[in-house]
Amino acid sequence: MKFRTISSDLYFDLAEYVKDYLVLNSEYDIKLYLGTDSQNKNDLTTYATTLVFHLGDSGCHVIFTRQFVPLIPISDYFTRLWGEVERSVNVAMYLRNNGIEVEHVGLDLNSDPKRKSHKLLAASKGYVEGYGFKARVKPDLLPAIKAADDLAR
Repeated sequence: MKFRTISSDLYFDLAEYVKDYLVLNSEYDIKLYLGTDSQNKNDLTTYATTLVFHLGDSGCHVIFTRQFVPLIPISDYFTRLWGEVERSVNVAMYLRNNGIEVEHVGLDLNSDPKRKSHKLLAASKGYVEGYGFKARVKPDLLPAIKAADDLAR
């Protein structure tokens, strides 16, 4: 699984990078937050998946990957959102299989029943929690979703 930093175009193995980063920054109380967001532009859907290292009171470090998918197979809203959930769970499972646990998986869904994304909330939370991860949704603070939103645009 290949990710990169915001300041570099070089891709690296996610698990190896995370393990090294945690060792090199062991003086911090680091929490890992994961999330995916997407945007439809022209004839493509851009998925951005981010892993945010929250370094105690010192700030955050963000790594990410992007995937560009032709819009045709995922032109409807719910299919696109479900793609976000699946991508996040795939990364969380990859990390877990490499001995790394994330604090929570952020879902770009809303707990407010008046919001369109709320229709996927129960299924998405069940999917994430069924794999043993904590799921968090709006209006909670979701650092990985905010970063992914910026990178998907």
